Amino acid sequence: MATPENKLAFEGGWEYSPAPESTDHIKVAKKYELFIGGDFVKPQSGKYFDTINPATEGRLSRVALANDADVDKAVKAARKAYGGPWSRMKPADRGKYIYRIARIIQERAREFAAIESLDGGKPIREARDVDVPLAAAHFFYYAGWADKLEYAFPGRSAKPMGVAGQIIPWNFPLLMAAWKVAPALACGNTVVLKPAETTPLTALKLAEVIADAGLPDGVVNIVTGAGDTGASIVSHPGVDKIAFTGSTEVGRIIQKALAGSRKKYTLELGGKAANIIFADAAIDQAVEGIVNGIFFNQGHVCCAGSRLFVQESVVEEVIRKLRDRMETLIVGDPLDKNTDIGAINSKAQLEKIESYLDIGREEGGDMYQSSCAVPEKGYWCRPTIFTGVSQSNRVVQEEIFGPVLAIQTFRTFEEAISKANNTPYGLSGGVWTDKGAKIFRMTQSVRAGVVWANTFNKFDPTSPFGGYKESGVGREGGLHGLDAYLRLEA
Repeated sequence: MATPENKLAFEGGWEYSPAPESTDHIKVAKKYELFIGGDFVKPQSGKYFDTINPATEGRLSRVALANDADVDKAVKAARKAYGGPWSRMKPADRGKYIYRIARIIQERAREFAAIESLDGGKPIREARDVDVPLAAAHFFYYAGWADKLEYAFPGRSAKPMGVAGQIIPWNFPLLMAAWKVAPALACGNTVVLKPAETTPLTALKLAEVIADAGLPDGVVNIVTGAGDTGASIVSHPGVDKIAFTGSTEVGRIIQKALAGSRKKYTLELGGKAANIIFADAAIDQAVEGIVNGIFFNQGHVCCAGSRLFVQESVVEEVIRKLRDRMETLIVGDPLDKNTDIGAINSKAQLEKIESYLDIGREEGGDMYQSSCAVPEKGYWCRPTIFTGVSQSNRVVQEEIFGPVLAIQTFRTFEEAISKANNTPYGLSGGVWTDKGAKIFRMTQSVRAGVVWANTFNKFDPTSPFGGYKESGVGREGGLHGLDAYLRLEA
């Protein structure tokens, strides 16, 4: 029976006892090397960096820091594999390897979920129920396309690009790796992948999976490091394609660096998604969708619904219900299955979020945070909403990447569209209404790559994902995800 010391109590009188996920089944090495040419090899500089558990601020492991020489070695290994066994292999056999990766991920799903939670700070429920299953699903999906490219692009000859350089962010480490590696392999390319420096562990675990799956040496290479390592991949003359997911600022730098080169690129960048609630919506459902879209993932999603537009006649009801729901959210140990909101990924990211909270108040916004307790150690931010803000406020216009929601009102459909599109971003959006005609009109009017109707943050490997304006170039997922890794000739 739970004691007062180990219960999570709420104002309504109900409570949860702790339900921590075990870590006895996982193995995190004290030190990780670079995965190049089918082997784990030491960095030529001999340098390593720490990867930190954001919930405890404790070190999880030491990870190799790749320099230009290491990247060059990885690119050469990828080029050798591309010109060797991988290109000579039947497409159906390549598909079998990709399928095998998916099956091993499934078999090791519990381990991947726990490590993702430890390294990234996200709740174990999200890692277990979303990240890992979706990662496996992407490998399954693209395994099926490996020998069917002629049907995907009828009338055209589909040729692989060559060596793909891929740089992924810290918010969905394993899933973003799957988004990029799976279609690249299905199209016959080889890969040099760089995970984010704050969340490298599941990518390195993926290297173990790739080795266990028996892929030819050098087909997938994984190099760890920070911005300099990524820049080295972008500028390397032996790389034929760049795929980057991250900030708009870095995306601009990459675009300039690739200008005039022969390299193909896809960029999935920042976002400031608008969720629009009409008066005829199912309000309780909409409120739960808003919470799911911005708070459950700590706002660590480029497509997070960080702007909320509510029709004036129901705004008081929506805000009241939203505040009530916020009070039930549990912020704490990411490995506890009761936790709704985990740790912020890093100290630097928490400082950025806190700076925006200050900015929001200084600009005259009314800030409300839940009254939940947070642990003393680690990086934490309570779910936060701002009301009384306008279109010019920075918390409305700029990407915060934290559990911070800016709320505004609208009267007419046209006003909602005007406000939703008044942003430099265009990655995603959401609409809540019981009128089908209004849904179709909205999806045609919102300038965003993905618009969800009466739901939010739902993904499927068959559906393309990407943005407009400063949210990126190109699409990932579905047939569009194949196109990005092919040279199509008539």
